Formats: sequence, structure tokens, C-alpha cells
Amino acid sequence: MKAERTYPKYTVTPKAEAALLRGHPWVYGAEVVSMDRPGENGGLVDVIGRKGQYLGTGFLSERSKIRVRLLSRNANDRFDAAFWRRKLQWAWAYRKAVMAPEDLDACRIIFGEADAFPGLTVDKFHDLLSVQVLSFGMERIKGLLLPALVEILRQDGQEIRGVYERNDAVLREKEGLEQYKGWFPLPGEAPPESPVVEIVENGVKYLVDVENGQKTGFFLDQKYNRRAVSRLARGRTVLDCFTHTGSFALNAAMGGAKRVTAVDVSESAVELARANAARNGLDGIVECRCANVFDLLPQLEKSPERYDFIILDPPAFTKSRKTVENALTGYKEINYRAMKLLPRGGLLATCSCSHFATEEKFTAMLQSAARDAGVQLRQIQARQQSQDHPILWGVEETNYLKFYLFQVI
Repeated sequence: MKAERTYPKYTVTPKAEAALLRGHPWVYGAEVVSMDRPGENGGLVDVIGRKGQYLGTGFLSERSKIRVRLLSRNANDRFDAAFWRRKLQWAWAYRKAVMAPEDLDACRIIFGEADAFPGLTVDKFHDLLSVQVLSFGMERIKGLLLPALVEILRQDGQEIRGVYERNDAVLREKEGLEQYKGWFPLPGEAPPESPVVEIVENGVKYLVDVENGQKTGFFLDQKYNRRAVSRLARGRTVLDCFTHTGSFALNAAMGGAKRVTAVDVSESAVELARANAARNGLDGIVECRCANVFDLLPQLEKSPERYDFIILDPPAFTKSRKTVENALTGYKEINYRAMKLLPRGGLLATCSCSHFATEEKFTAMLQSAARDAGVQLRQIQARQQSQDHPILWGVEETNYLKFYLFQVI
């Protein structure tokens, strides 16, 4: 028997209807044609097609261009505590199914729309959860979700000592939410003394500062790509560009690289990379250097320093469609320079973490850079983000990381 629908009904354009039927969960403000009554900001509304058919139920966001974010396409769902607990259990069960037990020490448990939690990110760093809430609807129910998730993890044998909110993202302002960061109050528990925790990934130890680190504290999406680099690094002389806290450099060193140079423009990042190298007993192999990669690569062409494995893991050069072409120019510059530096038989790891720089555009850029550098690329592997950041077909925003391993011939 169908549950009675009591939510406001928002009728959408044929364009929005088609997108929803293809699997995308967003309705933009301009796509709402009419409503039977106004919804409450952050509350639930039903989305209706032009012929009155039910398309899904989602959170309303009055301030955002994304007016409705779908949570369910099942007209019988009841959005009570049992519904949310079930969804949290599914998310954790998925990670346990697709990742080895040792890889669960540091992993993403909730990946927004890909887990049907629009605007919510939860990363697990050993015994701390780092949380970012970017939608008004999720902000309203986080008091239900986060204690329930902690309970689920603890019941499964995971020691969780605290939950830290990294709600210092500018995107929150577009939802009408304030920016802040701090400990989430778990009922009956005092907050932990320190937001710093040690994790182990691929056998490499890192200190993660969930309060001050990038985004939620550490980039988990390259976990298995770092492992792929490690397997190819033995005996190589490696240059890790845009090293951040040294993760690719340390994996290369752990894999038996002869020498590794880790480069980043941020002095604080270089200091962290240096500390991480020492923490793993790799400071004799890994040299950490503060430099602008765009300046360094041309300089190295005139230098006696030689590398036979170059890793390019830049930050997102574009966060909008308007700047894609400028970003591709930047990607081409660093890839062209790396290809020129590498000897025949040398290895190149290169990637983009912007979904706006699509796979088609990124590979076309690589082909152009190879032609200009006078080399040919032999593909070793084409990879994406790790499985704890699942790609939801029909939602292009979840398919963002392109990672290639090549031999230059």
C-alpha cells in the first residue's frame, strides 16, 4: 500500500524531467514551473513531471541555484530515522565490500550524491570522522545522521573518538549557511583533545590534521593510484610535482625508488611532506623542495638533474566551464615540459581532478603535448578515483578524477 504523499508538489520543465529520468538528482530553480504550495527551506518536496507523474522526493533549497536535490525515487519511502539509518548502513557496507579491511583505516564513507546524501561528505581518518555539510537539508538532519553513523561504526568494531565539522567552505554561503569548523557534540561525550590523528595508507604513515588540512584533512581519492605508482617506482629517480603532503613521493620511496624529489609551491605543505618522510624513515631518500612547478620544469631542462619518473598531481585548474580552456593550457604546459624532460623509456603519471576537464578534453590535451614534445606515449594504465568515491552513472559531477600512467617512447 502506498504511503500517502503529504509533501508540497513541485512541477518541473521537460528538460528537468529528462535529466531526472537519466539519473541526475538535481532540479535548478529555473526548471520549476509551478508548485501546489511553497515548501519549507531544507524540507522535503515531491518533484512532479508535466503529466503529473512522480519523479522523486528531495530537499528544497530556496537560496541555491540547485532548488531541489533528490533523495529517493521511491514514492513509498518514509523519511524517518529508520530510513536514514538504513542508508547509512548501506554506505558503510559498500565500503566494506569494495575495499580491503586495512584500507578502511582511512576512507570516504559518504560521497554526497553518489551515496544519495546530497551535500554531505564524511571521511574516516582512523578514529576520527571529518564531516562537511554543503546543503541546507543535510544541515537540518545532521543531528540525526552523525550520531547514528558513529553508532553503526562502533557496533562494527570501529573505534570512533570524535566527529569534526569542516564547514568552512564558501559553498555553504550559497545555501544561506554560515561557515565554521569545530567538534560536533556527540550526546554524553566530551570532544577529543586533539584534531590530529595518524593514519596508515598503503603502508605509509601520515599525520592528518582534520581541523586545518585541505578540505576534510587529506585527499583519499588517489589511494590506489598512489599504490600503482609505488609498484613502478623501484630503482627509479622520481620527481613528484604538486606533492602537497608528499603522498605520491612517499609511495614511490616505499616502492623502492632510488631517489625522490617532492615539490610544492606551499612552504607549509613542503614542511608537512618533510615531516611525513621522516615519520616513515624515508628522509634519506625523499628530498622536499619549495618551488613553483611552472618555473621549475623549464629550469630543469637546463639542469644536470635527471629523472626517469615524473608525477603530475596538480590541484584543480578549473572549477567552472568558463575557465576550462585556460586550465587545459596549464595542463598542457606541465605535461609538455615533463615529456621533454623524460628519457625514452621514462614514466609519466599525470592526472586532473576537475570534472569540467573531461576525459575527452584531457586526453586530447595529452596527445597535443606529446606531439609538440616529439614523443609517443605508451599507456600503462588509465585509472580513476578510488572505490570509496563511487561514480554514479548519470551524475557527471561524481566522475571527476582522470589518472594516466605512461611510458614515454
